[in-house]
Amino acid sequence: MKKLIIVESPTKAKTITKFLGKEYIVKSSFGHLRDLPKSKLGVDTENNFDPEYVINDKSKKQVTELKKYAKECDEIILASDEDREGEAISWHLAQILNLEGFGSGKKEMKYKRIVFHEITKTAIEEALKNPRKIDINLVDAQQARRILDRLVGYKLSPLLWKKIRYGLSAGRVQSVAVRLICEREEEVNKFIPEEYWSIEAILQKNGDTTKINSRLTKVNGKAVPKLGVKTKDEAEKIKANLEKASYKIEKITKKEAKKNPLPPFTTSTLQQAGSNRFGYSAKQTMMIAQQLYEGINLGEKGSSGLITYMRTDSLNLSKNSLESAEKYITAKFGKEYYEHRVFRTKSKSAQEAHEAIRPANPELEPDSIKEFLDSKQFKLYQLIWQRMLASQMASAITDSTIVDILTDNKYTLRANGSTIKFEGFLKVYPTKSEETILPELSEKEMLSLLKVIHEQHFTQPPARFNEASLIKILEELGIGRPSTYAPTISTIQDRGYVTKIEKRLHPQEIGILVNKLLVQHFPEIVDVKFTAKMEEDLDEVAENKKDWVKILRDFYNPFNKNLMEKDKEIDKKEITEEKTDEKCEKCGSPMIIKLGRFGKFMACTNYPDCKTTKQIGEEKELAQEYSGEKCEKCGKPMAVKSGRFGKFLGCSGYPECKTIKSMAKPTGVKCPQCNTGDIVEKKSKAGRTFFACNGYPNCKFALWSKPTGEKCPKCQSLLILAKGETTACSNKDCK
Repeated sequence: MKKLIIVESPTKAKTITKFLGKEYIVKSSFGHLRDLPKSKLGVDTENNFDPEYVINDKSKKQVTELKKYAKECDEIILASDEDREGEAISWHLAQILNLEGFGSGKKEMKYKRIVFHEITKTAIEEALKNPRKIDINLVDAQQARRILDRLVGYKLSPLLWKKIRYGLSAGRVQSVAVRLICEREEEVNKFIPEEYWSIEAILQKNGDTTKINSRLTKVNGKAVPKLGVKTKDEAEKIKANLEKASYKIEKITKKEAKKNPLPPFTTSTLQQAGSNRFGYSAKQTMMIAQQLYEGINLGEKGSSGLITYMRTDSLNLSKNSLESAEKYITAKFGKEYYEHRVFRTKSKSAQEAHEAIRPANPELEPDSIKEFLDSKQFKLYQLIWQRMLASQMASAITDSTIVDILTDNKYTLRANGSTIKFEGFLKVYPTKSEETILPELSEKEMLSLLKVIHEQHFTQPPARFNEASLIKILEELGIGRPSTYAPTISTIQDRGYVTKIEKRLHPQEIGILVNKLLVQHFPEIVDVKFTAKMEEDLDEVAENKKDWVKILRDFYNPFNKNLMEKDKEIDKKEITEEKTDEKCEKCGSPMIIKLGRFGKFMACTNYPDCKTTKQIGEEKELAQEYSGEKCEKCGKPMAVKSGRFGKFLGCSGYPECKTIKSMAKPTGVKCPQCNTGDIVEKKSKAGRTFFACNGYPNCKFALWSKPTGEKCPKCQSLLILAKGETTACSNKDCK
């Protein structure tokens, strides 16, 4: 009796084949076989939003092959992923292969639907023992999301083409992400820094060489807030007083503190950790996790999936994995290191029946399989393994000491120390916090002054989002789901709405313009609460609590009405043009600032009769900087021009002479990301100097500060010139 199992990926199919007998044939669908057509809307908005699905051209060969194998087999087993996308893939397969309940009614074949959290022999065998039918509620939720995104994208994008520029797009989740980034940029631009000074005294116990770092906390018994010392004069006055003071320990407070482990990873927290620890993009983290999930060849141990399914918002752990973790922890470290913990996600929509991301076998140590993994796979597997094991370990216990020191001229300073009393979970999952050792001290004891340090600081604006912090805020706001975070962040960068510089997301002019239009004219599309509510509605469809057609109708009818009104109301010139006081030097007509494909420029309002244009801002400065540059071929002046990949020098004799030249200044440093390009000095659209790989757009590595060419001894990131000639690590997470 032949049985056909269909999964999404060939790697997954290859791994599962090794677990099963010869009666099983395991084939891949290569993801979705059907989707809405690219050439048209593909949704009948007049007939209950009936979708028109078509088989992708690239999938037709695969469909033919699957139909062939289906005819040869007695049983069809649909084994796509356990989330909504996976359920939808099974549903599409059921219709394509004419399976029972989903076909034409003639010669329908029986089928089984199986799901599993991990690709191991035990998990596959258990799934085969417990088949079910396709969950149509999950399918409806996925279908509603797909149609909703299609309605927004295919209806709103053409309006952007007409009112701003061809080729732009809008999306339900991506537009909210762009709005968050634009609003953060506004906060950064509006921020006014405040000066303040910190004051520290380096002290020492008589007869002991240990330095005691203490900071000023009170003056005449009154607490000094963070911004309390505001000027250099005030700071120098306090410094002078402290330099002639005597120091006595007023009070010592000791207490025991507990540090609890973090829960195992979900999709969003794994993406955040991948970004913060290793500098991986969300897309890169998910790609590596997919490889670990689908299966790795472990030599004599055979092929196996190393982690559970990586698209999840659940913190649940299976009974078997908990027992395995307990066995490993007690054997390796002792019973005192084990503590059973249950974590519950705060998300209302989390599928508790699913699992958190964990090692498929918690007893499989990372070092034991290191030779079979590449460096990135090893790092991510080790991180997932450490986090899950640590979640079932005892709390770390520290002894913390607070020492308050009083001077004879009424200044109070405080020194803090901590020592680890019991490592607990830190044995497996160490954190960056280090012990601060203080010598044995007693109250009323006198201390000697080594040095007083006063430093100037300025309050900092809110940090621009990086991928990790953007994912975190999207999750907190209820925007998107585990499967959407990585593609959303990739999309807004690919569209040119946002660019990444030094790992931070910066909105581009076109992104700011699109966001402005959407906020002003389509507020519901970029409204955080509205989008989050829509996610909740889709979750309730999955739970069979709401009708997906009604949700779409309630959204589409007012949206489409507003769309038609705005098509007439919005004036393209009001959005894309700015008035100026300048006059055209050729015809005397007013000049306006327009947004072109490659940035802003000044143009004559008498166009097309007068085609005068003028460079502004950075382009004007660059034109002056390169004014003496001559074409090496024809001798004519070189002009600053804009192209698809930035600004360059082009011969003014074009099109007769097509000589071009890069404006980038070399630094002599190789790009650490692609290892083929060179880091060159460039200028942003705002005129700010930055340093980036000359392999753009294939490589998007960039820094705000000039790299020295040397690497950080701790994390191997490039060292940069921070202030003057001092160097610092370019990785902000490296201390």
